Amino acid sequence: MNLSLKKPSVHDQRSLRKFRNPRDGFLHVQLTLGDTYVTQSPEEVLTTILGSCIATCIRDPVNGVGGMNHFLLPDSSSGDRDARCYGVNAMELLINDILKQGGDRRRLEGKLFGGGNVVSALTDVGSRNYAFARQFLSDEGIPIVGGDVGGDQARRIQYMPFSGRARQALVKGAGQKLVEEELTALHKKIKTATNADDVEFF
Repeated sequence: MNLSLKKPSVHDQRSLRKFRNPRDGFLHVQLTLGDTYVTQSPEEVLTTILGSCIATCIRDPVNGVGGMNHFLLPDSSSGDRDARCYGVNAMELLINDILKQGGDRRRLEGKLFGGGNVVSALTDVGSRNYAFARQFLSDEGIPIVGGDVGGDQARRIQYMPFSGRARQALVKGAGQKLVEEELTALHKKIKTATNADDVEFF
């Protein structure tokens, strides 16, 4: 698979909200739909909340470089300005950035989180997202060494790329903002497919 997409700019990574968590002393980096972040810092914790979305966590366990993405829906139309919200682009950006920061493709390992069916209007999108991510990692020869997917509740994820440690907490009720983000992304996908010739949704 061609992994030639441009690495996210330094500005893109710095635009994410970061804060020092007084409970654990680590620097928490918050990702939302469409974000990708890679680090080699032992003090950074990547966090996000997932409903139907998937967060893929990939790292090189030898040098500790790794990161996370957060996407909804496997692919987008060509030239989509919000392409990072979609799996194909998000996975390529994450892997490329890890390799550019010194990761070795032969050592990469992944964890998958999310893919829940938390919004009735999204039917089985969560399951489809997980199936896509699992197949993508398989095609790239990246073993899945952990994670948690499915169910009917949202998840709050914390991932430390340097150590590979991951934690999650189930969130009762997906939250209005999370639902709105996912429904907006789904509506855009359906509208694009409706306006194209011979395009089938998934």
